[in-house]
Amino acid sequence: MQELTGSAVAGLRAAFADAGYTVDGVAERLGVQANAALARNETAPAFRRTASGDALDTMIRLFLLQRPVPETVVRNVFPGVDLVALGIVTAGADEVRAVLDIRPFAEDGREWWVVADLTPGLDGRREVMRPDYVLGIAPASLSLVQLTVPIKVERALDIGTGCGIQSLHLSGRADQLTATDVNPRALQLARWTAALNGVELDLRDGSLYEPVRGERFDLIVSNPPYVISPPGGDLTYRETGFTGDAVVEQLVRQAPDHLTDGGWCQLLANWTCVRGEDWQERIAGWTADRSAWAVQREQLDTSEYVELWLRDAGLHGTAQYTSRYDEWMRYLDDHSVEAIGMGWITLHNVEGTLDAEPWPYEIERPIGPHVLHRFERKEGLPTDLTGLHLRLAEDVIQETTGQPGAEDPATIVLRRQRGMRRAEQVDTVLAGFVGACDGDLSTGQILAALADLMDRPVVDVLTEYLPQVRNLVVEGFLDY
Repeated sequence: MQELTGSAVAGLRAAFADAGYTVDGVAERLGVQANAALARNETAPAFRRTASGDALDTMIRLFLLQRPVPETVVRNVFPGVDLVALGIVTAGADEVRAVLDIRPFAEDGREWWVVADLTPGLDGRREVMRPDYVLGIAPASLSLVQLTVPIKVERALDIGTGCGIQSLHLSGRADQLTATDVNPRALQLARWTAALNGVELDLRDGSLYEPVRGERFDLIVSNPPYVISPPGGDLTYRETGFTGDAVVEQLVRQAPDHLTDGGWCQLLANWTCVRGEDWQERIAGWTADRSAWAVQREQLDTSEYVELWLRDAGLHGTAQYTSRYDEWMRYLDDHSVEAIGMGWITLHNVEGTLDAEPWPYEIERPIGPHVLHRFERKEGLPTDLTGLHLRLAEDVIQETTGQPGAEDPATIVLRRQRGMRRAEQVDTVLAGFVGACDGDLSTGQILAALADLMDRPVVDVLTEYLPQVRNLVVEGFLDY
C-alpha cells in the first residue's frame, strides 16, 4: 500500500465532502429501514435505495455494501485519485471492489472518515478474518468514546489505536496526540485515518507502554485486545500472547508511571472471575492506592464467552469450531476461571481507593461527563459532612409503594434520570432528609431536627445516616 498523502488525501476528502458522504447524508439516502438492516449486516434494502449511480450512491455501494461498481463510474466520482494504486480498491474486468472500508463518523458536530478493513459477514457470508485484521467503528470503540472524561489536556495517549477512532475523538481535546499498536497494518490505516481528517498523530510501533517509556500523559485511553483466550490467538485486534487478563492488569498497574499527577487512564476490559477469588479485590490489587472505578457491565460464564468470540471470528459452523471450543474451555478451566467480567476501568492518578461494582443496567450516553463528576464529588467531599448545605439534584424522582391508606409506604425509592440512572431504597428518615435539602439548612441541622422529631440522640442519627448521605452525594442524588 502506498502512503496516503498530498493530492490523494485532498482528492479523497473533497470527493467525500462534495458527495455528502457523511453520517447524516448516508442516513438520509438509505432511510430508516435500510439503515436498520445494514446495522444487522444485511445490505439488500440499502442496495435498492442506491440505484441512481450518483457519487453518494457509488460510495455507499463500494464501501458500506461491498458491492462491485463500474470502474468508469469510480473514476468520475474520484477524479485524479488512483484508488487501485493506493490499494483502496481492486480492479477486475470493468468493475472494482473495495479492499478497505472508508466510512463517515460524526461527533459533537465534527465530521470524519475512518479507514479500516471491510466489515465481515455481510448478508450472512461466512468469512474468516485475516490475523492482522483492523476493526473499524464498533460498539466497543464507541463505548470508550462515550466513556472518556470531557477534559482538555496537553498530552494524550491512545494504546492499541487500531483504525484510530479514539485518536480522532481526542484530537479536539489534546495539544499532542500519540497512538501505539503492535499491528503494522493498524498503524498504516490509523495513519490514513489521521491524514484523511487532517489530524496530527504521532504513531509508534510497540506493545502497551513500551513505545512511550519514560514519558507521561494527562490522559491515556485504550480499547486493548482484551479477549481472554489460549496462546496463539488468531486476531491481533482482540487477542494477545498474555495469560488470562494480564494485558489489562499491566495497563492498569503501570498507568501511574505514565500519567501526570491528576492524570486519567480509561480502558475497556475483560477480567477473569477466578474460583475462590473476589473479582473486586482482584482489581483492587491492580489499582493499589490510586483513585479508581471499575464497572462490570456484564458477566458471562465460560461457555457463553467462548461461543461469543468464536462467532465473532466467523468460526461458527466451520470444521474448526468444535476443536477450538474444547481447547478454549480447557484453557479457562486450567486457570480456574469460572466466569468473565466485561466492563470498564477508570483510574485517576491521585491518592484514593477503588470502587468496583456490577452495573448491567441502562446508562446515559455519553457517560464520560458523569464519570468525571463522580470522581470530583467523591474526592472533594470533606470528612465531616455536617456543615454542607446540600441540594436535591434536579433529575431525582421519588417512587413509593404500599397498601392504600397505610400511614407509611412499604418502600421508598429515589431514582436518578441521568448518569448511571441509579435507584436507592431509603427509609422515611432519609427520604425526609432528602426532601429538606434545598440549600438552606446544613446537613447537621437537618439531621438534628429529624433526631428531635424521632426523640433519638443526635449522635445516633448522625452515626446511622451520615454514611448514607455521603453515598447519595457521591452518586449525584445530592449536590453541594
